Formats: sequence, C-alpha cells, structure tokens
Amino acid sequence: MITVSNLAMQFGKKPLFSDVNLKFTAGNCYGVIGANGAGKSTFLRIISGDLDATRGSVVMGPGERLSVLNQNHHAFDEYPVLDTVLMGHAELLRVLKEKDALYAKEDFTEADGLLAAKLEDDFATMNGWNAESDAASLLSGLGIKEDMHYTLMKDLNGKEKVRVLLAQALFGNPDNLLLDEPTNDLDLETVLWLENYLSNCQNTVIVVSHDRHFLDNVCTDVVDIDFNKIRAFSGNYTFWYESSQLALRQQQNQNKKAEEKKKELLEFIARFSANVAKSKQTTSRKKMIEKLKIEEIEPSTRRYPGIIFQQERATGDRVLNIENLSYVQDGEVLFKDISFTIERGDKVVFLAKEARAVTAFFKIISGELEATTGTVDWGVTITTAYLPSDNTEFFTKDETLYEWLGNYSTDTSENFLRQYLGKMLFSGDDLQKSAKVLSGGEKMRCMIARMMLAHPNTVILDHPTNHLDMESIQAFNNNMKTYPGQVLMAGHDHEFIESVCSRVIDLTPKGAIDKYMDFEDYLTDEKIKAQREEKYK
Repeated sequence: MITVSNLAMQFGKKPLFSDVNLKFTAGNCYGVIGANGAGKSTFLRIISGDLDATRGSVVMGPGERLSVLNQNHHAFDEYPVLDTVLMGHAELLRVLKEKDALYAKEDFTEADGLLAAKLEDDFATMNGWNAESDAASLLSGLGIKEDMHYTLMKDLNGKEKVRVLLAQALFGNPDNLLLDEPTNDLDLETVLWLENYLSNCQNTVIVVSHDRHFLDNVCTDVVDIDFNKIRAFSGNYTFWYESSQLALRQQQNQNKKAEEKKKELLEFIARFSANVAKSKQTTSRKKMIEKLKIEEIEPSTRRYPGIIFQQERATGDRVLNIENLSYVQDGEVLFKDISFTIERGDKVVFLAKEARAVTAFFKIISGELEATTGTVDWGVTITTAYLPSDNTEFFTKDETLYEWLGNYSTDTSENFLRQYLGKMLFSGDDLQKSAKVLSGGEKMRCMIARMMLAHPNTVILDHPTNHLDMESIQAFNNNMKTYPGQVLMAGHDHEFIESVCSRVIDLTPKGAIDKYMDFEDYLTDEKIKAQREEKYK
C-alpha cells in the first residue's frame, strides 16, 4: 500500500500538481494518464524516492518493498543477465552475501551460529532457495532464452536489456511495483505475457503507458493528471475516455435538462457494465462497476488533433496483387514467396518476427525499394499515402512548417496550409518553427498532415503510433475505424490493430500466413502458433 498526502510539485513558478491525496492499495493496478508534460513520470519518480516533492509525503506500509522499472539501460552492463535480475531484490542479495561470508569464516563462533540461523530463516522467508529458478522463469517468459542467462548485459541489444530490466522489477514479488512505459520495445506476444502476469498480481501496481489495450487489460483504476490535479477513478482507460467524452458533450449541451443528463449517465454505465461483464479483463474481477462515480469525471483539458482522411477517388474492383515476392537483405532472407491479393475494403495488419521485413515490404509496395523477386501490381484506381516508421529524411531542411507542408501541396496559400496544420494542433508561433527542430511527436503529426493532403483511398502505415501521445493515437485510431478505404499497417498498439484490422498477413521466410480473423485470436491460436514456428525455422 502507498499513501500520498498533500503532495505538490512545482518547477520554478510553474505548478505541476498540488493537493494530491491518494491511497494505492494491494490487489489493484493503477494506470497513470495525462497529456505530455503533465507530470506522469515525475509523479512516479516522487513515489519511488528518486525526486523530492515541493511538499507533502509518500508513505508505504510497514516492511513493504518497492520495485521500480530501471530506465538506465547501461546501469548493469558489467553483470550477467541472471545476476541483474536477482539484484532487483536488494534485501535478498544482502542476506545471501552475509550468509556466505559468515560460513566462509575460519573461527565460526556460537554467536555466528545464531546469526546464521536467523539469516537462513530470513532467506527461506524470502523464497531465496528458489530465487535463481524464479528469475530464470521470468526471463524465459519475457523472451530471454536460457542460453543468454549468463551473458553479460553489455552484450545484449537494447530490446533485450529492456526485457531483463523488466524481469528485475518483477522479481521477488514486490509489495509495490512502479512501471514507466513497460511495453516499450516488447513484441506483441511478450506484451500479452506481461498483461497476464499483472492481471494475476495481488500487490500494488502503478503503471504509466501509452498502450491503451494494455491499460484496459491490467488496470482496475485510472489516475488522471489534469487541471494541475491528480485524481483516481475506478475503471480502465476506455471507461475513463468514453465517460470524459460524454461529460464534454453534456457540458456543450447546455439545454439538456438535469433529468435527461442523469438518464444518459445511467445508460452509459449500464452499457459499459455489460461489456465488462463479458470480458476477461481484471476490471471485471475487481468489480469496478460497483465503485463507479461518473459524475466526478470532468471534460478533459486535453486537445485531440483532427485526423480526417478523405478519399478523392473511390476504390475500384482491383486493389493490389502480390506474386512470389521475396526480399533478401545482407544475405538474410526477410521474406520469401509471398503471394496474396488485397480486396476492396480490406484492413490488414502485417506481422513478421523481424521488424525489418515489414518495413522492407512496405517500401517495396510503395515503390521505394526493389524486391529480390516477384511482382507488385496495383489497381488503376488506387491512390496511396505512406507513413514510414523512420521519417528522418523528411526533416533535413531548415524551413518553416508552412514551407515544409507546402512541398506536398498544389495549393501553397497560407490559409489553405493553416487548415491542415491547425488540425494537427500547430498554431501561433509553432507555425514559424523550423522543421528540423520538431519533436518526434510533432514530426509524426506533420507526416499525417502530408498524408491527408493526398486524399488517398489506401493508406500504408508502418508503426503509426510511434512518438505520438495518447490523444493523437486515439484520434488516429478513431478515424481509421471509419475510414472507407484500405488500410495496410504494422504496429505495436494492440488496440489500434484490434479495432481497425480484420485480416492478418504474416510475412515469413517460407511464404505468407493469411487469415481473416480477430487479431488477438491470431496471436493466441495454438494451431497458428505451431504454423508460425514451422515457417520461421
């Protein structure tokens, strides 16, 4: 349990949040949300003791242990992987070292014997005899194979280090667990493993994440940082988002009577309750509906970009035909003998165990890369817009946003370009910024504006949520759900994929696996798992 009392944080004259009074209790998972810069990571750092608040206190239950996902990927470079995980439980390691030093003494006294007995008892209480096997099990669940457990951390790549540090945070069943963006650099299968792990966790978990599906599947409560306040609401992210949108609509409709508003609120809660009751989410287990108080939720101050794709030309009968497509990079076969047809209205997620494979495929069908073998045949009515995963080459010139966007428009008038930049939340002094100095999220919003100017009937999206904040992801996702054209995409945002795509195409070195089915069903189907393993051998 963690109790936060009268907490306030201020940088200079700017207050981040104040008067925060919250209690985080065991058996619950709290998802911390808020706009970029609202103070999510700062709040976690204060709870962990890494940062001092301006005023107030954070207190844990007596004797409780706190574990934090380490953000320094080089902190343990000189240690083996398994030892790095064990270091997540500092008290266990202290007892182990003291015990070993005691037994190594030549003049072992009666007092030493009594101390050794106590240390052995403490070691057993902390499940020390199973520590290495528990650590190995966590590593395996997170995709770090047994032959890597004694490798030095410095010899791992960035994604592997993230998994080891996550295992370190989870190790030893900590009473209180703080996770800042734990799904970053995890593949979808590992995210599912983590969701299952946290869903069964009976301790206190506080997590910051941009992954809405992850938050929905693990969180019993949402902690919202807005209005310079931090408040907790029962329910998952989807409930918070839908109820805040409902509160906004009700605020805008001043003519609606109080009785009508109350009826609308009750109908909303009933509808949401029915959906949760049918789900496997932890929110159902925790009976969150019994605690819902929608009247406490206010319209958010967050701003959502206006992402609206409109087709200039309707799609004809023929969209895309792929025949025997293969691509070899530096002697490595990324995919081979890929053949399929994209039909009108298809919304497809592309998968591959090697991320470079999907990126190469998208570049090939966009005409930016030549395939090793095979053909790509687009229908004559098809107009495409491509969002690459790496947009660095688009932002090399020192030009204003007007000038940058004007490079991709036949109408370069300021009023016309302002409409598109305004939809992407650029206004005032932002419009005179140099394109070279934009943040990752700002660059992505510029790239989306560029795509919207093309009025495509087919969009190709390579990890479209990279660098975007939650509000931009939600707006993009909402538009793609109703977009009448074809969507060909790859990504890590489970909710985006699940809610948009109804077809999965897996690009393997032994052909394509092509299924019209629910995305999560594809990931969890045992027959498909076996088929994937065979094709990736």
